[in-house]
Amino acid sequence: MSTSPTHVPALHGWTAFIGVPWLAAPAGSVLMALAAHVAVPFWPVPLTLQSLVALGLGAALGPVAAASAICAWIVAGLVGLPVFAAGAGPAVLLGPTGGYILGFLPAVMIAGFAARRGWFAAAWTAALAFAAADVVLFAAGVAWLAVLVGWRKAIADGLTPFLLGEAIKIGLATVA
Repeated sequence: MSTSPTHVPALHGWTAFIGVPWLAAPAGSVLMALAAHVAVPFWPVPLTLQSLVALGLGAALGPVAAASAICAWIVAGLVGLPVFAAGAGPAVLLGPTGGYILGFLPAVMIAGFAARRGWFAAAWTAALAFAAADVVLFAAGVAWLAVLVGWRKAIADGLTPFLLGEAIKIGLATVA
């Protein structure tokens, strides 16, 4: 079985969706943009499907292709395309969601490296890898949010309301 950037044996369903290797980054970027707009409006950070998509991209594409997809998505948002849940342009990265947006990059890389090391052969190690990726994502997001609103409010508004949803997304990513 191939170990190309778009083929991880344990996740053949995800890779079959992405298909051709050169489509991985653009397809992943589009999936992130679409997931941004499937949202439950919270403030200061909306609840979206992006973390689920990011975990899946990391696992399916590996660290390099998934990171390329996230970088393409960020660049698209920076140049004004409406790919972020909170709008578009450089101001979004300076706002409450900026840390989360940038946190997707190390998160997909963690999931991708875990996939490369065979962590997705067992559900419990897959769940651990996804949880580790999510911890890094939320650490970046909450840290940046704390700069804007203080630690207490950042944890209360940017972490606590999302814990159950993230646990469900980790479970979904694990069984996908």
